[in-house]
Amino acid sequence: MRTPVPSTHAHHGDEHDPTVATPAIHPMRDVTTARTEITRMPRNRLRMTIDHAPLEGVTPEMLLWWFRNIGGTMAYAGGTYPRYSVWHPHDHLSWRLERPAPDGSIGEGARFHIRERFAGDDSMLVDSVDRVEKLDRTGIRLVLRVAGVQVFQLEHTWSAGRGRTHYTSVFDLGARSPVFAPVNAYLRARVFRPSMEQAWITHNVEEVGLLEHLLPPLFEEHHR
Repeated sequence: MRTPVPSTHAHHGDEHDPTVATPAIHPMRDVTTARTEITRMPRNRLRMTIDHAPLEGVTPEMLLWWFRNIGGTMAYAGGTYPRYSVWHPHDHLSWRLERPAPDGSIGEGARFHIRERFAGDDSMLVDSVDRVEKLDRTGIRLVLRVAGVQVFQLEHTWSAGRGRTHYTSVFDLGARSPVFAPVNAYLRARVFRPSMEQAWITHNVEEVGLLEHLLPPLFEEHHR
């Protein structure tokens, strides 16, 4: 999934001082608001699925704009904070554009350098560079490959409802090829341990739920 990756590229992203805590001013969704499923498959493969409660007042256009502009800052809690930090005040540490898309944008083909933890616990820290293989009006897909073989994929899919957006998240860890069974075993033992499964689900339910509070006013501000 998300493995430590040394950076050799120029970065574009937040410059937030990590010693300054981002305040949490909006309520977090409880994990019981979503339908969740954990599926453990042969050769240490894992799939986690979340069907989130609808996001009221959010549109697919807003979500597409958000992921294309996630590296900026915003007015929040009486100050200015990186959008990525505000998206989950307890868990998100930093987001950087490791490499832009071929057309220079934050879009398909870009690489995101993400540092986050789960449940505010540094023992569940992840630091990775994931490739954006899809980003459009219907969702985003982040992928990590080793020697050209996919070992991690996180796909968020959304669709419009009446004044709301339906949002699902599917997390896939592990390569399908039997040859990569040792890699899968390493990922499960050292990178994404079984104890992190429920923590990730809770984290994802919380961050997606916060978009309901953050995105409508921010999108309106930038489209006046």
